[in-house]
Amino acid sequence: MARKQAAGRIRVGIGGWIYAPWRGTFYPKGLKQAEELRFAASHLTTIEINATHYRLQSPKSFRNWAAAAPEGFVFSVKGPRLVTQQKALAETGNFIKRFCDSGLAELGDKLGPVLWQFPPSKKFDASDFARFLEHLPRALDGLPLNHVVEPRHESFRDPEFIKLLREAGASAAFTDAKTWPSIADITGDIVYARLQQGDNTLAAAYPPADLDAWAGRAHVWATGGMPPDLPLVAAAAKHEAKPRDTFIYFIHEGKLRAPAAAMALIERLD
Repeated sequence: MARKQAAGRIRVGIGGWIYAPWRGTFYPKGLKQAEELRFAASHLTTIEINATHYRLQSPKSFRNWAAAAPEGFVFSVKGPRLVTQQKALAETGNFIKRFCDSGLAELGDKLGPVLWQFPPSKKFDASDFARFLEHLPRALDGLPLNHVVEPRHESFRDPEFIKLLREAGASAAFTDAKTWPSIADITGDIVYARLQQGDNTLAAAYPPADLDAWAGRAHVWATGGMPPDLPLVAAAAKHEAKPRDTFIYFIHEGKLRAPAAAMALIERLD
């Protein structure tokens, strides 16, 4: 009998949990807003915390979020725009430390990846970006940190960008979008995908065949491979084929149906 291939954990979710149009569609009518995170976390396996992108949060907020989620649930945390929008990334070390010390560790074992999303105007500067990566801590209060980088300028389609990420152990976010570059190179210990081409006119934001295809890609990622139909920047470079935890988020377009898309994908993965 063939041995079952080892695989990382696949988690699927949405960006944020506060969205008024979800009330009465995803959230039951009459559900208190204070209970929305608990409800969402009981139906999904991960959520991307967006509030941290706009301002520092308190340790109490992180503790409350952790308490609202069940065992096994993992949050990703979006890094602050005050870092990613700086002209000189090399000079962001103090603010990165302040952000990491703001209470992230209060999530405990529910602390997942940290996403650094760069604006469309930010161009790739190899030396400056290398300094930014040097500022990213690999652990926080004994908790491992996996950093994810999402560029939104075509200049990041550069093999040097992939090389720097691999050397730093950081992951490139795969962004399935019409506007931003889609980079599927595996560079870190996890895979992080942000699917942004949903359609609110469809019950689960994507046609069933598309969700089937994403389920297949998720299994490839989790077992250490790279889906052959996704675009690579450094196709000739080798990556380490090992099981990887995989995070998939439905966001942006088709936001109204994003929770339904996430639940439909989770069902396909079970």
